[in-house]
Amino acid sequence: MKALRLDSYDASTLLEVEVAKPSPQQGQVLVKIKASGVNPIDYKIRLGQAPYAMPELPAIIGTDLAGVVEAVGEGVTQFQVGDEVYGLTGGVRGLQGSLAQYAAVDANLIAVKPRNLSMREAAALPLVTLTAWEGLVDKAAVKAGDRVLVHGGAGGVGHVAVQLAKAFGADVYATVSPAKQSIIESYGATSIDYQSVGVNEYVAQHTNGDGFDIIYDTVGGESLDLSFQAIRPYGHVVSCAAFSSHNLAPGSLRCMTLSGVFVLLPMLSGKGRSHHGEILRKAAQLAEAGQLKPLVDEFRFTLSQAQTAHEMLERGDVRGKAVIDID
Repeated sequence: MKALRLDSYDASTLLEVEVAKPSPQQGQVLVKIKASGVNPIDYKIRLGQAPYAMPELPAIIGTDLAGVVEAVGEGVTQFQVGDEVYGLTGGVRGLQGSLAQYAAVDANLIAVKPRNLSMREAAALPLVTLTAWEGLVDKAAVKAGDRVLVHGGAGGVGHVAVQLAKAFGADVYATVSPAKQSIIESYGATSIDYQSVGVNEYVAQHTNGDGFDIIYDTVGGESLDLSFQAIRPYGHVVSCAAFSSHNLAPGSLRCMTLSGVFVLLPMLSGKGRSHHGEILRKAAQLAEAGQLKPLVDEFRFTLSQAQTAHEMLERGDVRGKAVIDID
């Protein structure tokens, strides 16, 4: 099969190669990959900037996929040949990634894709949906009537978090640049121009000074610090970008709960993988009900152009999610 292989972190170049087509082992399915979603972790791995996830080289990277089941390994009963599936399945440590025509993947990590979404749209969803769900649903138990603030609401995780919170009946707000306010508003949420409105001002305007019930930080750095000021007493702050040092005092004085999300852990540890499949099944139901749809960038990339997609995402030239057409 054709694949892109990373041989050196120094060169950080994806090389087009011919490699053996894998066979599904016990508990795996062989997926003929139709599309590969691109996430920041993908280019960070290629550049050697993700020490907690980098595979031993040479390696085929790429985290998200959508495709068709071509063969089923021993012990797999939930899928059959011909099923259209999607999932966050590889590209880290010893798991083959999605920049290839085929991958043998753990059946626990995938689900039947939403019937109303294309392969490209389905490939854009897994990592960002799992990240948003683990924070909002698993950690913060979002419910109807909650006032939820999403930092970076137009980003990959952010635009899904906004839609999930809306689907669960929350009153949703999101910080965003003026150029992307229409994205937030199209999901029925309230946009907050973080460039011109300070934290005290938007807390006063949208919560009567009480603070938000749940804040999902997808940006990190200063945005996480501001979350500690914007959370209500006994509220819940969630972050998928808490990789810096922070002063917890403002949030601690509010008796906040703070949760971190690291969506790659089930792939890296082998624990909790079936929950990822469960989340993706529930997300498919929301998508089919019209409550979840990814924002996919208009640029199209072939397998040989995957590195270009990485570089555009790194520069911030992607609107929503970049997706690579494999087949």
